[in-house]
Amino acid sequence: MTGAVPSVDSLVAGAFGATLVIDLSNDRILAATAAAGDLLRDSRLEGTRFSEFVPGQLGQLIVFVDEVLHRGGAWTRRIPITARNGSALECELNGKVVTLERSKALLLQITDLAELDARAEAARAAKLYGGGLREWQRAQSFFSELEQQNQLILNAAGEGIYGVNADGKTTFVNRAAQEMLGWTSDDLLGQDIHSKIHHHHLNGDVYPSQECPIYQSFRFEEVNRIEDEVFWRKDGKPIRVEYVSTPIYEGKVLAGAVVIFRDITERWENERKLREAMEEVAALRDKLEQENAYLQEAINIERAHHDIIGRSPSIRQILARIEMVSRTNANVLISGESGTGKAMVASAIHADSDRRRRPLIHFKCGSVTPDMIESELFGHVRGAFTAALRDKPGKLELAHGGTLFLDEFAEIPLEQQGMLLEALQSGRVTRMGDTRARELDLRVVASTSRNLEREVQAGRVRQDLVFFLNIFPIQCTPLRERVDDIPLLTAHLLRLACKRLGIKVPVITEGIMRDLQRYDWPGNVRELANVVERAAIVSRGDKLQVDIRPAASPAVRSVATLMTEADVEQIRTANTIACLRETGGKVSGPGGAAELLGMRPTTLYSRIRKLGLHAEDWN
Repeated sequence: MTGAVPSVDSLVAGAFGATLVIDLSNDRILAATAAAGDLLRDSRLEGTRFSEFVPGQLGQLIVFVDEVLHRGGAWTRRIPITARNGSALECELNGKVVTLERSKALLLQITDLAELDARAEAARAAKLYGGGLREWQRAQSFFSELEQQNQLILNAAGEGIYGVNADGKTTFVNRAAQEMLGWTSDDLLGQDIHSKIHHHHLNGDVYPSQECPIYQSFRFEEVNRIEDEVFWRKDGKPIRVEYVSTPIYEGKVLAGAVVIFRDITERWENERKLREAMEEVAALRDKLEQENAYLQEAINIERAHHDIIGRSPSIRQILARIEMVSRTNANVLISGESGTGKAMVASAIHADSDRRRRPLIHFKCGSVTPDMIESELFGHVRGAFTAALRDKPGKLELAHGGTLFLDEFAEIPLEQQGMLLEALQSGRVTRMGDTRARELDLRVVASTSRNLEREVQAGRVRQDLVFFLNIFPIQCTPLRERVDDIPLLTAHLLRLACKRLGIKVPVITEGIMRDLQRYDWPGNVRELANVVERAAIVSRGDKLQVDIRPAASPAVRSVATLMTEADVEQIRTANTIACLRETGGKVSGPGGAAELLGMRPTTLYSRIRKLGLHAEDWN
């Protein structure tokens, strides 16, 4: 019937999209379409207040409703809607006033702007596709003609050649390209070739097509020459290529690009091997320069003698132990007082070993400041610290293939002892400031004049380092305990000194020799060499004149020269051992060591414990 009031159900029955009927008197939703329930994420909208879906926007909603009432209809995009699941919706609200039986209501249509934009984009894409398809067909026809005209040339070429149209789709692929890439023409024609062969860099990073020089050729109409990139074969393996990408035209219209590439994998690999070989040569050159500088320094050091001189039982025992260990790779620990020839023993071990063709690297651990010892041992790279102006191998690297002699290893700071032990045990060394570890193959000979048991107890030497080095111990006997060797040593040292000084060798009288044998030589062979050279200089005539105090006791020496506390302790230790050896280890009672030393037996027992002495020291 004409003029009849519509029902709520009839209002939404013919509605399109998300539509609501809202009672303006109480803000209640009277009816809703299924699309509205889907959009607002609520399947039971009837009876719900609409204002719940516009939190914080009640003022804007009232203004909008007033406009609808005033004009009969209005729309707005200023009121955001929040669905039941909390998601915010950018919407367009289109409302008009409808009259029900007892009141007025708002017929509200809600349009999701995101969905609206998607539909518009799809429409544009469809339009573009229609035109693009015709354009692609035109380009495809052009490339087909180009390929047919040049088929013989393309397939005869040794380089890989393929064409792409302005959309990046493959139009032709010659035989060489198929062989290099492992892809067939059926795999590639009409496909996005970038996603097939050029999708990633060698390091695994994604290679976006917009950054690809090939695509830039037909987008910016430029020729691009690339010397080192990778294409990906069908089996997933990369090949290194250099290529030229050239835009081509059909008349004056840009049709796409032609790519000519060649596989440079083998050439690149050869260049890489050459670079590595050059780096290795440079490293070896630096190492040889360091070794040469070291050897020149070693040659310039004045040595007391070049052979182990003597025929006493202790010397014969040392020579026997050298012969036993020299042909092995066992680490050797040489102990003994300062000046007893520990360095000569180390040289003899190396000279008789299978490593004698490589250098013996002599590192005096006490001659380097604690802050530089790490650099000297392990080496450094340029910039590792302020003074590091160039790469420098350490003594460990220089000894690779040869022997490393750690002279007075107990002088190494405790922290570096741990680093040294780690390098020696792992057979790898890392320079300061570097991350690359280098392989080590060396034999270690170490020496010390300290009491290692006391040093370990005092926490100055790592016990595990001592265990590692002390596989084969050799004890160097002090000169005062091998008096029979003094005549041979004196004659040998005198000849060397006179040759160096360019003077005639004087005669050694029996009286002078007795004086030399009665002296207890706290400085051992080193002191004897100094005394002999000084005597050669001051002697007048044919006879050697020696200025020395025979039978000098420790008390006399302490007055004649200044000594450190370590020197005094060393003398005290040696004197205690000599006294116990004299008494056969007897401490107390008549003829005991305490009586000879003029002290109480309990005091001597306490000293023996303090010095860490054991029966094997005097037996």
